[in-house]
This record gives sequence, C-alpha cells and structure tokens, in this order.
Amino acid sequence: MTVTTRFAPSPTGYLHIGGARTALYSWLYAKQQGGQFVLRIEDTDRERSTEESVQAILDGMRWLGLDADQDPVFQSQRIERHKELIDQLLAEDKAYHCYCSKDELDAMREKARADGKKPMYDERCRKRTEPVPGVDPVVRFKSPGRGKTAWDDLIKGRVAFANKELDDLIIARSDGSPTYNFVVVVDDLDMGITHCIRGDDHVNNTPRQIQIMEALGRTPPTYGHAPMILGSDGARLSKRHGAVSVMAYRDEGYLPEALLNYLVRLGWSHGDQEIFTPEEMLEHFKVEQVQKGAGAFNPSKLAWTNHQHLQTMDPARVLQHWQWHLDKAGVDLAGGPDPIAVIKSQRERCKTLVEMTEKSVFFWAPPSDYVEKAVKKWLKGDAQAVLEDLHTQFLALDDWQPESIQAVVNGIAESRELGLGKVAQPIRVAISGDAVSPPIDETLTLLGQEQTLTRIAKCVEFMKARADA
Repeated sequence: MTVTTRFAPSPTGYLHIGGARTALYSWLYAKQQGGQFVLRIEDTDRERSTEESVQAILDGMRWLGLDADQDPVFQSQRIERHKELIDQLLAEDKAYHCYCSKDELDAMREKARADGKKPMYDERCRKRTEPVPGVDPVVRFKSPGRGKTAWDDLIKGRVAFANKELDDLIIARSDGSPTYNFVVVVDDLDMGITHCIRGDDHVNNTPRQIQIMEALGRTPPTYGHAPMILGSDGARLSKRHGAVSVMAYRDEGYLPEALLNYLVRLGWSHGDQEIFTPEEMLEHFKVEQVQKGAGAFNPSKLAWTNHQHLQTMDPARVLQHWQWHLDKAGVDLAGGPDPIAVIKSQRERCKTLVEMTEKSVFFWAPPSDYVEKAVKKWLKGDAQAVLEDLHTQFLALDDWQPESIQAVVNGIAESRELGLGKVAQPIRVAISGDAVSPPIDETLTLLGQEQTLTRIAKCVEFMKARADA
C-alpha cells in the first residue's frame, strides 16, 4: 500500500501558520514512508472562496517548499461525483430526504433543551414515505443509533464516540449541493488517502466521516489530529498573536526553513535539539510523538530560530531567498561585491533578511545622504582631516586587503592620537551613510578601493559644504 496524505485548505483566506504546520506534518509523514503528498483545494463554498486565496495558498506552499506530488485537486470540479454517491446512499436506503422547515427544527431543538436533552434531529423524516409538495428537501445520512464509532488516532490514541450522540447529518442541502463532511469523505476515498493528518478541531467530524465511509463500503484512512496552536496568552491564535499569512513572514524576512523548523517544534521534540534542517526533520520527526496539548506561538522564539538558520545555512541557499528582498529594494548586484561574501559578513548581526537588506544596500548603492544623528556624532572635529588622510593613504595602497586596510586605519589613529572609533566611524558614515557596518577592514575590502575612495571624497565635500553653510 502506498501511503498517501493530503493537505486540504479552504480558499477563504490566506495560508496561516496553523495550516502550514498541518501541511508540514502531512508532508513529512508521506515523505518518510516513500509515499505521496496531495494538495486539495476545498473550494465548494463558492460565496467565500476566491482566486486570490487559492493563489495565496499555492504561493505559500511553494515558498515553504512543501511541494505536492501531483497537480492540485479542486473540490468544486468533483461535484457530480459527490452527487452520484449521494444518489447511491439514497438508493441503498442509507440516506433519506428531510422536509422539515427551519421552524420545525427550531421547535425540535427547543423542546429537547426544555427536556434537558441534547438538541438533536429526532429522525421524524426517516419514516416519511411521501414528499411534501412545494418543499425542496435536504438529504440526511442515516447514522447508526447504537454502539460506538471509534478509531486509533496517530496522535490522540484511542478515540470513541457513542453513536446515540450523533444525529442524522445533512449531506446535501435543499439546492442539491453536497455538504462538507460528505465531500471530504468522497474525495479522501477517491484520492486514495491512507493517512489523514489534520487539526484537532476536526475531531468531532471524524466519527461522522467514518460512518459515511463504511456506509459506502470502504475502509476509512488512519487519522491523526494535531493540537491547536494558541497565542502566548492561551487564547485561540489570532492576528494579534502573529497569526498572519505565511507569505507575510517572507515579507518580514524570515527563511522558510526557519519557519518550518519553528512549526515542527511547536508540538514535537527530539531530545534537546532546537535547530533542524529539512533533512533532519525528515530523519527524526515522528507524528506519533506529537504532543496532545496545544502549543503556544512565540514570535521571539521564531525570530531566534530564524537567526540561527541565517548563521548556519549554506550562504548560496540564503541568497536564493535574499534575492527577492534585494529585488524588492531595487538593488542591482552588478558591479558590486559578491553577495555571498556579504551574507557571510552580515549574517551574525542580522536576524532577518529585511534587516540584512537594510544594512547591506550601501554595498551596491552609494548613500544619497547621511543619517543626521551619525553626522552630528562622527562628522565633526578632526573627522574631515581624518577622512582626507585616509583618502590619501588608501589611494596609495597597491594591496587592497583587510590587513593593509586595517594598518592604514591603525596608523592614522596612532599618528593623530585618536581612539580607533574616531577613525573607523567617520569612514562608516562616509561609505554607508550611517555608523553601522561589519568590521571596517572587512567592509572596505568588500566595497572595493574605487568605491571607497569615491565615497570618502564625496563625504569630505559634504563636510566642507556643511561648514560653509
């Protein structure tokens, strides 16, 4: 048997982190078993489903690297198949038409509450033999009234529901459109889903889906229900906790590998290891070891995880993700330093790719002006003379290497009896517009001799003009 898992989001919004974790768990399980991972877009809610949401889901899955093994399946394209099996259940007396009006159903529920009972459908239309003129009926599934519906959950263990607690589920609306719990069953069966890993908000749906599958003469898949992700305050995760689109994390400069690492650890552990590459996740993850309790989303821990990946990931892989941010910032890499070298220089001091972009743009684009705070602090006193000395000595350098650059900086600091900062900081302002950069010898080596000289000369002219103003 080929293991087949699925991720089945509804395109009524963006792909959020809870959905991303469910997709990750399903993807990991399928890959570990040498199986198939399928993406199904559950777009039967035509009023709320949008093309923008479909694209957001596809973009999010692609960015995360959770590639499906076949083209996405769109549930809305399978409606005729769903209706075919509803007709089959009707023909086999495993479903029936219900003509009850909304007022009847409301009165039924109120009476049950008044009697201290659970408000459930009382099956009155099971015995109806004639249609009600002028009424478009719904279709209800005949739920077994006795015994239990149970399964061995991959995460939660043995789960059982008393069938008397499950009333006759509506599987088709009065307009003939099939309902969620029915179409999910048909699609899972037709797509050969062997293992269904999803959030535990679906636990109450599972016994109903198992009953329908068995009524269709099929064996249900193995289920695994992962706990919900909560905010740090224990409330259901929302935008105020950071529950935004997966693609928003890309925009904020997170690496997809870091986000996946954080999500896999949000409910699962492997000893004390915190940082996992995708390959290590595939090696060590065990869905059976996912905790039963809800995990709490911690943005600070996510930022820490991202920083760890920035520092340890292959710089060429980092560049693949960084390129999007550089393009967005309008950075042209032509004629500048090797971006791989810049990544190696910057990654220890940058937590996100956005921060790396902001701190590195100057390598390829000269500053259009200077940060006023840095000007007031560092472009004063001997700074102009220092920059002029640096320009003269840098111009004479035949070997543009970190050692020779640092020797010039040290020599000028010593000859002028200045602290090293009073030499290095004016250079930083001159070349970057601000007083923050990697070590000065490293920065100037990356920038190159020609650009260094040009920017120092421009800054000297700026200081002269400011003094004359």
